[in-house]
Amino acid sequence: MFLIKKILLCVLLISGLTQGIPVKDSTKISKTLIRKFELEPRQLVWVFFTDKGLSDEMSFYNPEEILSKKSIERRDRRFKQIFVDETDFPLYPQYLDKLQETCFVIRQRSKWFNGVSGFADSSIINKISALPFVKNIDIVSRYKSSSKISATEYKPVQVIQPESVALDYGASFTQLNQINVPELHNLGYSGQGVTICVLDAGFNNLEHEVFTKMNIIAAYDFVNNDANVDDENDHGSGSHGTATLSVIGGFKEGNLIGPAYSSNYILAKTEDTDSETPVEEDNWIAAIEWAESLGVDVTSTSLGYKAYDSPYQDYTWTSMDGNTCRITIAADLAVKKGIVVVNAAGNDYDNANYNTLGAPADGDSVITIGAVNSSGIRVDFSSVGLTADGRIKPDLMAMGRGVTVAGTHNASDYYTGDGTSFACPLAAGVIAQILSFNPNLTPMQILEALRNTASNKDNPDKYYGWGIINAFAATNYFSSVPVELTGFNAKVDGDKIILRWDTQTENNLLGFNIERKYGDSFPANTQNDFVKIGFVKADGSSAGSGSYMFADKPELAGLYQYRLKQIDLDGKFIFSQIINTMLAQPKDLVLYQNYPNPFNPSTKIKFEVPGEALVKIELYDIIGRKTAVLFSDNLDAGIYEKEIDFNSLQMELSSGIYFIKLTSGSLQRVLKISYLK
Repeated sequence: MFLIKKILLCVLLISGLTQGIPVKDSTKISKTLIRKFELEPRQLVWVFFTDKGLSDEMSFYNPEEILSKKSIERRDRRFKQIFVDETDFPLYPQYLDKLQETCFVIRQRSKWFNGVSGFADSSIINKISALPFVKNIDIVSRYKSSSKISATEYKPVQVIQPESVALDYGASFTQLNQINVPELHNLGYSGQGVTICVLDAGFNNLEHEVFTKMNIIAAYDFVNNDANVDDENDHGSGSHGTATLSVIGGFKEGNLIGPAYSSNYILAKTEDTDSETPVEEDNWIAAIEWAESLGVDVTSTSLGYKAYDSPYQDYTWTSMDGNTCRITIAADLAVKKGIVVVNAAGNDYDNANYNTLGAPADGDSVITIGAVNSSGIRVDFSSVGLTADGRIKPDLMAMGRGVTVAGTHNASDYYTGDGTSFACPLAAGVIAQILSFNPNLTPMQILEALRNTASNKDNPDKYYGWGIINAFAATNYFSSVPVELTGFNAKVDGDKIILRWDTQTENNLLGFNIERKYGDSFPANTQNDFVKIGFVKADGSSAGSGSYMFADKPELAGLYQYRLKQIDLDGKFIFSQIINTMLAQPKDLVLYQNYPNPFNPSTKIKFEVPGEALVKIELYDIIGRKTAVLFSDNLDAGIYEKEIDFNSLQMELSSGIYFIKLTSGSLQRVLKISYLK
C-alpha cells in the first residue's frame, strides 16, 4: 500500500506541479540544462554520483562477483591479466533508492559513468541537486544521425570469381575480394570463436535466408526497453540493421557471404529512426556496457551522431576531438576493456574547413571506416578528418558503394547499398577473422596490423586514412615466418605434378602459397608471370620439422616452374627456390580461347603443337577474308602463348568479330575473337 501511494504521489507531482517552478542556480546543474528548462518543462538528464559507495565495501569485490565469466575470459586473453577498476563496480544501490524517492524515474544505468539517465521536471531536479552524493546533473545529449545512405532496391550484379576460391560468393565476391577476405576463408578463418555486437536501428528481417546459420546469442531493444529488436509496431525501423548485419555475417552461397559468418552475434537496437526523432546517447552507452558484460570481442556501429538540440547545440565539429562526446568516451573505455570498437566514418562528404565525422568515429582508440567504390576510389560522400585535435581519420577503407546486402521484403531478396554503413561491417568482419586466427591480440595491436598492411600505409591522409584493408596481410602481420626449407622437389605422377617440401624449423602460423609458371622459356631468376594455384596450411608448431605435399593437375602439358611464397614479419615477400618439371607433350593441335576477350589493343593466344611443323596464325574478318598473318614459324612440339597487338598490324581495323586460324602441318583450328576499338 505504501508503494502504491508513493507512486501515486510521484504521478501527481509530475503531472500537476511541474509548471512554473524554476531550476535553482546550482553548481551541480550544467548551464546547458538550465537553458533547456527555460524552453521545455521536462528534460532527459544524466545524474552522476560522487562515488560507488563506501570504499571498504568496494574492496570486498572479487572479479567474479562484478564481471561476467566471458568478460573475464576476454580480458585474460587480451591482456594476460584480469584487471578491474572503478568503472567495473556496480552502482551503489542506496544512491539509487534515495534518487527514486525524489520521484525520478530511471531510464538507463551506466556503471562506466557512475550515473543514471531519466526524465525529470524542474522540481525533481532541484531535489536531486540537494542530495550530497550527486556530483552533477547534465543534459542527455540528443543526436541526429549522420546522413546515412540506405540500401536501395537495385539487384546486385553477379561476378565471375576464380576457381581457386572455395566458396561461391555470388555478387558479394567484389566487396570481399577487394579486402582479401576469401583467402582467409580458404584457410578456415571465418570469425569462429568471436562474439560481435552490432549496434544499429533494429533488425526487421531475421527470417532472411542469409541468417539461417547465424548464431544470435542475445538481443535487446534499448529504444523501447524490450527483447524484441524487430519493428514490432514500436519506435524505430530495422531495415538498416538487417542490411548491415547481413554484410558482416550473412551466409548464403551464390548470393551473399559475410567475412565473419561463423561468429556469435549480439544485436542491440539503439536508434529510434522515426521521423525527426533525435537519438539519445544513453541508449548507445547502455548497449555497449550490456555487450561488454556478455563478453563481446568486436562491436560494429554503422551510425554516426551529431548534436541535434536546437536551438542549443552541445556538440559541433570542434567537439570531434576524442574526449568530448560521451559516446566517444564510452567507446574508448570499451577498448581499454579489450573490445575492438569499429565505427562508420559517416556520410557527410568533404569540407575544406573542418572534419565531417560523427561521434564516436572521432575516438582515438576507435577504428573508423570510410568508403571506396569497387575500383578502390573514395566515394564522395565518405566523411573525412582531421579530428579537431589534428589526428588522421578515417583509419581504414572498405567498399561502400554497390555493396550486396540482404533485403527486407522477404526471405530471399538482395539489394545493393551505398554508405560507410556498409564499409564498417566489412571491416568488423575482417577483425573477427583476425581474432579467429590469433585471439590474444589487443585492440591496438589489431589497429596496428590493419594500418601497416593497408594500401595507403606510407602516406595516410584525411581522405583514405591508411587505406584499403588487406585481411590476409593484416592477419599475417604478427606471424612468425618465414621458415627454413631443407628440401623442395616435384615429381610427375600421370596427369598430376606432386610437390613435396620439408622444413628445418616450424615457426609458420599461416602456411605456404604455391605459385606456378608455364611456358617455353624459364630463366632461373625470372619472377614474372607466376600465379597462385593453392595454399597449404602450416602445422603451427613452435619447433621441430614439418613435411608438406601439394598435388597440381595442370590443364596443359609442357614445362612448368613452381615456387613457395611466404610473408616475412616486415611484410616483405620471401620466395623459395624455383623448381622445374614437365608433363607429357601434346598429342593433338589445340587452340585455346584468347584472353582477354573482348580486347583492345592486345590479346594472348595459347595453343599446343603435337609435333615439329610450320605453324601459322592468321586473322580473318567476319565475312571470311584473310586480313593478316599474325605468326609464322617452325615450332617443336609443346605449349606456346603469343601476344598479338592490333596496333602493330600496320592496318586500320574496325571493332567487331574476327576469326583466328591456327595451322600446323595438315591440322587446323579456328577461334572467334572480339576486338573493341
